[in-house]
Amino acid sequence: MPIKIPLHLPAKEILEKENIFIMDDSRAAKQDIRPLNILILNLMPEKEKTERQLLRLLGNTPLQVNITFLKTATYDAKNTSQYHLEEFYQTFNQVKEKKYDGMIITGAPIELMEFEEVHYWDELKEILDWTERNVTSTLHICWGAQAALYHHYGINKFVLARKCSGVFTHRVLDHTEKLLRGFDDEFIAPHSRNTDISKEALQNHPQLKLLASSDEAGALIISSKDSRRIMITGHLEYEATTLAEEYLRDKEKGIEIVMPENYFPQDNPDKKPANRWRSHAHLFFSNWLNYYVYQETPYEWD
Repeated sequence: MPIKIPLHLPAKEILEKENIFIMDDSRAAKQDIRPLNILILNLMPEKEKTERQLLRLLGNTPLQVNITFLKTATYDAKNTSQYHLEEFYQTFNQVKEKKYDGMIITGAPIELMEFEEVHYWDELKEILDWTERNVTSTLHICWGAQAALYHHYGINKFVLARKCSGVFTHRVLDHTEKLLRGFDDEFIAPHSRNTDISKEALQNHPQLKLLASSDEAGALIISSKDSRRIMITGHLEYEATTLAEEYLRDKEKGIEIVMPENYFPQDNPDKKPANRWRSHAHLFFSNWLNYYVYQETPYEWD
């Protein structure tokens, strides 16, 4: 079924060429069904890329999906045009009286900062608390996952000796979990971060379940016991070239950076990497939307 996006969103043309089933506002208005309403708090600097990545994965769903993009009011994005933000994004004050079936909170390249040092930390805390009463299930990605673990469960991140960057093998730790239904026993996923979360702290917390992890990259997928919060420390939504773009960007800035592991063919940055995690990315988002959003959300919010 289709995903509904604004008529002139730049990602629309790209997704249509990829045969992703989308529709604009005018056609969606004629669909006599109860859509899923998904709110995306996009904290990434290159917002249009992140929009495309997430919309691609949300487009394979059992029902029409209405997307609302959210931006922070207390910090102005510097890498996205003001026109794009004003045209396609809302602030928390504009949505806080509404209810949403699902929400996604993305990562942000600020992980080396203490949470309290982040410009919009107070605003994000308010949003995180708001999700408990107004969102059926919230999916937190990378720094967004670390922020949720810190705010809701008191588990802080720690700085790694060197950046965790590359594509790593992970093991499913709980085959009964619906979120991982259809997953292979082992699967790969990209990571790109300078900080990590203690697996022991996650496993010992009475309100959390560690669902998948890697010997090399650490914890990947964490769920609250009631399944209303899903935290993923990696980036299943990444495109094939995203890690390469990040690596070359940092090299051009003169940042001392390690080459992404298990990524470039023959460890040669001149060779184009393949997307080897696409099927599990689609399965992960499909399972989340089906089992944790669609199957759990009320038909009419009270």
